[in-house]
Amino acid sequence: MTIISEAPVSATGSGEPATDALGRRPDAETVVDITGVTKSFGDRPVLDGIDLKISRGEFVAILGASGSGKTTLLRILASLDHANGGSLHVASQRSVVFQDARLLPFERVLPNILLGTDARKARATASALLEEVGLRGYEKRWPKTLSGGEAQRVALARALVREPHLLLLDEPFAALDALTRIKMHVLVLQLWHRYDPAVFFITHDVDEAILLADRILVLSDGRFSREISITTPRDQRRGWAGFNKVRRQLLAELGVDSETGGEH
Repeated sequence: MTIISEAPVSATGSGEPATDALGRRPDAETVVDITGVTKSFGDRPVLDGIDLKISRGEFVAILGASGSGKTTLLRILASLDHANGGSLHVASQRSVVFQDARLLPFERVLPNILLGTDARKARATASALLEEVGLRGYEKRWPKTLSGGEAQRVALARALVREPHLLLLDEPFAALDALTRIKMHVLVLQLWHRYDPAVFFITHDVDEAILLADRILVLSDGRFSREISITTPRDQRRGWAGFNKVRRQLLAELGVDSETGGEH
């Protein structure tokens, strides 16, 4: 695997946590530590000896072609699927947000957020989270009355009410329009700063990965083929001189010609 550190700019004083060259904070709790993880479906290998370590407070983005095993790896980390081999140590406090908000249509918003929790203890936190995600007063709304962006905000609140040490996001913005997607980027970063989970974020959008993540990994042929760490503060990345360079590197790793937009 090729590891590149891009723009080693100290984030101190910018609202960003200080990190090392791989985006890790000193002395942070390790929430993911997996070695040699394999997974096959029948005779088809999907994961072929995956090694990955993530610390509390990191924001890690995973890129890869369709069928490369990104969601399979996320499901293994979430204990929704099992690995065929390897060593796995994953924080027990973890939550998942999928591309589809997956709200129960027969429950109102607040019961959806409290699903699976001790409702009496979590109710105050759930109400506070609704306000944080911009949905104050939505407690009694039905899921069918929500827009796509609102439904995903509820899904985020549901994930965070469990106070996860690891937040697993499986293309949570893919179905949203461009403006709503930008707003969700801002919201996720705000919540990440406030609640301090590690984030494992799957996306097909290279620009999104560069704008949000500390580390970006490309999954190819069952293994991570490239890892890039970015320490430039997020509020400086849109105008950052290294943005296009990293973008070209990632697109090339994904087999896309950045000049034509086609595969090569």
